[in-house]
Amino acid sequence: MAAPPDPGSLKPIEWVGSSLDDLRDLPDGPRRVFGFALHEAQLGRRHIAAKRLGGSLSGLIELIDDFDGNSYRAVYTVKFAGVVYVLHVFQKKSTRGIATPRRELELIRDRWRIARAHFAKHLA
Repeated sequence: MAAPPDPGSLKPIEWVGSSLDDLRDLPDGPRRVFGFALHEAQLGRRHIAAKRLGGSLSGLIELIDDFDGNSYRAVYTVKFAGVVYVLHVFQKKSTRGIATPRRELELIRDRWRIARAHFAKHLA
């Protein structure tokens, strides 16, 4: 049996914008899934629900959880050494298949810029 992780080895989480409040507002099911997945990211592991995004969002990871007929998403990055940035947590309301709505993508891009600037100023 593996030893529990050393709490000192956990990467800190930086919550960008309203992402922490948005996570707290989710139903219990997706909140638990995303919370566990982010804990895994803090340990340097990748949760089974995590998938890498491509294109202009490469370097970001999306979590998807379907719960009670709704789809919930969380987007984060571990691209910067020693920290996990959570950029956005939301309920996907698009009726166009699996595509993420444009306004959500724009918000993710804006928060990705904020995270890069924050890291460069405070943690690099």
